Amino acid sequence: MLAGGPRGGPPGEGGEQTMRIGYSLNSEEYAPADLIRQAELAEEAGFASLWIADHYHPWTGAQGQSPFVWSMIGALSRTLTIPIMTGVTCPIIRMHPAILAQAAATTAVLTGGRFIFGVGTGEALNEHIIGEKWPEARRRLAMLEEAIEIMRELWSGRVVTHHGAHYTVEHARLYTIPQQPIPVYVSGLGRTATELAARVGDGYVSTKPDPHGVARFRKDGGGSKPAVAGTKACWAPTRDEARQLAHRLWASDSLPGELAQVLPTPEHFEQASQLVTPDMLMMAYGPDLEPHLAMVESYRKAGYDTLHVGAVGPHYEEMIRLYRDEIIPRFRE
Repeated sequence: MLAGGPRGGPPGEGGEQTMRIGYSLNSEEYAPADLIRQAELAEEAGFASLWIADHYHPWTGAQGQSPFVWSMIGALSRTLTIPIMTGVTCPIIRMHPAILAQAAATTAVLTGGRFIFGVGTGEALNEHIIGEKWPEARRRLAMLEEAIEIMRELWSGRVVTHHGAHYTVEHARLYTIPQQPIPVYVSGLGRTATELAARVGDGYVSTKPDPHGVARFRKDGGGSKPAVAGTKACWAPTRDEARQLAHRLWASDSLPGELAQVLPTPEHFEQASQLVTPDMLMMAYGPDLEPHLAMVESYRKAGYDTLHVGAVGPHYEEMIRLYRDEIIPRFRE
């Protein structure tokens, strides 16, 4: 599973925290067949787990894809044997938590209990499509907490009727449920969200190498629960080509503040991304080992148990080989 194991360390750094290396499927950029191919290559290469984005839209038109995550996981579950996690699903507006409870339960059964449900408060980019007003942050967190409560009740297999502040469930029961509880990992990109993750989550999710966030999660009640993260890397034959690819496809990843949560359309992200320079990119790029190793090491030092790294651009096979040969062995327990 994704939980952290014994505290060892990469070769030459005995006594320090170990970290598993997983693979992130960036479904905003790749078609379904490419995602399945990447997942197969990642498992063969020794990546410990998978994480897959749950989006309705890509961030920008240049990325150009966004397949339905539950269809993708169903396809992946046919052949893969490593754990898979959504990174992350927003169970508060676009899809009712009772529907997502059924989706997650079936997925957990299909994967033989190897599914981790990563959840968060999401982005207007994906949630505004049904015409609901995008709530402010504290309301979204309250909705998320209630949604998690509903889903866990339904996973018990009992009949559930719920009349809460944000959701109603009328005499609902799930008949296809896994034998073991579904782990719910909660995204925490700010203080209040991290406190919620520590209080109600089975694990913590982030995208930043932020030791303060991990420490806050553990201090506020997360204890030794898993802390997992996701990031990106771009391999290309030259550093300049990789830099250009990364900037063209994922400048949106480096937008400051809360823009990623409140901008409603890919067109808005394209406009805002014009303010992001290549020097602002928050990912490793190029064919050389050092930038990739430094990026992964920054997450290890921040205290994460697992880091999922996703490919950017067309050279994902070369990136997977680099991590297979040079990165994964250095962090293996």
